[in-house]
Amino acid sequence: MSSFSPYALRRATAGLLLGAASILPLTAQVQPVPASADTLRKYENPAGIPTVAKQPWYKGKLVKASIVPALLIGYGASTINGNGFYSSYDARRDIQKQFPGFHTKADDFLILAPYLELGAVALAGVKSRNDRINTLLVIGKSELIFGALTYALKNTTKVLRPDGSTRNSFPSGHTAQAFLAASIVHTEFRDQSQWYGVGAYTIATSVAALRMLNDRHWQSDVFAGAGIGILSAHLGYLTHRNRWGRKPYLKGVSASPMAWPGGATGLTVTWRAQ
Repeated sequence: MSSFSPYALRRATAGLLLGAASILPLTAQVQPVPASADTLRKYENPAGIPTVAKQPWYKGKLVKASIVPALLIGYGASTINGNGFYSSYDARRDIQKQFPGFHTKADDFLILAPYLELGAVALAGVKSRNDRINTLLVIGKSELIFGALTYALKNTTKVLRPDGSTRNSFPSGHTAQAFLAASIVHTEFRDQSQWYGVGAYTIATSVAALRMLNDRHWQSDVFAGAGIGILSAHLGYLTHRNRWGRKPYLKGVSASPMAWPGGATGLTVTWRAQ
């Protein structure tokens, strides 16, 4: 009768285990976690929405909207009285020489002509940038900005008018009003045709020229007035959020059960108006 020694039994068991391991497939592998993986920020943007890089300040909307007005106002201020390469005194001398005794009241009516163009084009069915309610709100806000800026400058500078009547010449309120309205027309209809803006700015430029021909304003006044009018319109748009006049609709509606004290149950509905 044969018998197995403990040593032989251990060798046989080890051989069976090694043979089984050689024929069974590998079912799992452990991947090492990279040492550089940052798990502290994985919940900051769970939706994976790409972030927009912040632009430098000189590429902002306010800077772009202020470039043309700043040039006009700056040139006007640099030619007050006898200052500048071609001063306001020089311009008035040449105008009086070419158009002696000129007088008209057309400039008093043309200041609102761009707004009449705005209404006529809208009634004709041309699609504007904003709806009528928001357009009127932008106009009202721009008019308030224009009025405040013009009043402050007139009472601060106290420049004598060319005809010697009063000391509130700088800047030209008529010119500022006309260019404000022209800027509104241009902004509302430039996506349809640039010619609407060209017509409105032509009217505004005519108002500026007539103010000098009527000997009511200096060259410096009309340039600064044009800049203030354009700037007021730009600020009116930049500060407007276009929320008025919209009908809210349900967005992101969700419902969840809710338990009240005493064993009562209910349903909670949440929604966000857009």
